[in-house]
Amino acid sequence: MTASLRFPNRSRYYDPTGRAVGFWAYDQAMEAAFFVAEGILRRLQPGMSTDEPSVLQAFDVHRDRIQAAAVKAYARGGSGAHALSDDDF
Repeated sequence: MTASLRFPNRSRYYDPTGRAVGFWAYDQAMEAAFFVAEGILRRLQPGMSTDEPSVLQAFDVHRDRIQAAAVKAYARGGSGAHALSDDDF
C-alpha cells in the first residue's frame, strides 16, 4: 500500500479513557483515524503534565513527528483506527 496521507484538518482531541490523543488523516476520500498514547507523548516531551491541555500541547509541539509516524503506521496496512507505537517513531 502506498501511503498518500494528507492532514488538512488540524483537529485533535484528548481521550481520557484511552489516555491518548486522537486525530485524522485522509487518503484520497478515505478517512483514517490515529491515536497516540500519553506515554509516547511523554517520551517525546519529558516532564509533560498529564492534564488535558498539557497533553494536547505536547501533541501540537510534536505534530510533524507524529504525522510522520502516522504515515509509517498507515503504510503497514490495515483498516480502522491506527494506534501509533514506539516502532512508528
